[in-house]
Amino acid sequence: MKVTETGLAGCFVIEPRVFEDDRGYFFESFNHKEFEKAVCRPVNFVQDNQSFSSKGVIRALHYQLGEHAQAKLVRVLSGKVLDVAVDLRKDSKTFGQHFSIELSADNKRQLFIPRGFAHGFIVLSETAEFFYKCDNYYNKASEGGIIYNDPELNIDWILPKEEILLSEKDAQLPKLKEARL
Repeated sequence: MKVTETGLAGCFVIEPRVFEDDRGYFFESFNHKEFEKAVCRPVNFVQDNQSFSSKGVIRALHYQLGEHAQAKLVRVLSGKVLDVAVDLRKDSKTFGQHFSIELSADNKRQLFIPRGFAHGFIVLSETAEFFYKCDNYYNKASEGGIIYNDPELNIDWILPKEEILLSEKDAQLPKLKEARL
């Protein structure tokens, strides 16, 4: 496995070793021992989530607060997305900065997003199945979010505005400076 830091402390791109031949491919998508060695700290994943979305769907930018904060290991099972992580750690020198990367079934990349980050993605292919591991359980009372098009964050979501599909809930999220952190 190849691990590359993103420029946001604790946030890593993980690329598995893929073994391909005329039968297809094989790769180890997760190995607890190797993962902890790569990110240099213990992580205990307790919940797996999966979503299916159509082209243009943005699921963003979400996070959990306080003791319910979640680290995530995300990947795409089918299709292609632009995945985005935003540093919300107030004491971080990269507070308010984001990292984005294309994740796809073809490139098999994964992104590890530590606690204290907002996370989201936009579907770039006709459809996409998105999978992620969390190190803490979801808690509705602790959920937070930031509007995807906050001009302060200046995230390039790649697709034109008229192709973007948002849930009613995500369309009502506040800007970063108004968010509950």
